Amino acid sequence: MQLPPKVTDRAFARLAEIEAGAGGKALRVAVEGGGCSGFQYDIRLDEPHPDDLRLEGGGECVVVDSVSLPFLAGATIDFSDELIGARFVIENPNAASSCGCGISFSM
Repeated sequence: MQLPPKVTDRAFARLAEIEAGAGGKALRVAVEGGGCSGFQYDIRLDEPHPDDLRLEGGGECVVVDSVSLPFLAGATIDFSDELIGARFVIENPNAASSCGCGISFSM
């Protein structure tokens, strides 16, 4: 059995700051083909679907679709706020390599 992705308290806190849940939205984390390394993350606010894996905390929700789930098994979804910018980031143990921007990866 694959480990589900984890979401940090910092990521849930950022979703609460932008009031995603109050607007009926969740943070959707998906994996698509493309990018400079073969796969890329699609991270956006979206409405949850009934067949999504729901990861909940602090009144907020992160969702992953069933196609993306195997690519994100054991991954950590976090929020980073640095001088170069603020963004949601994925620490993915399944990625063999990733590009400098952190959006594209290979397996």
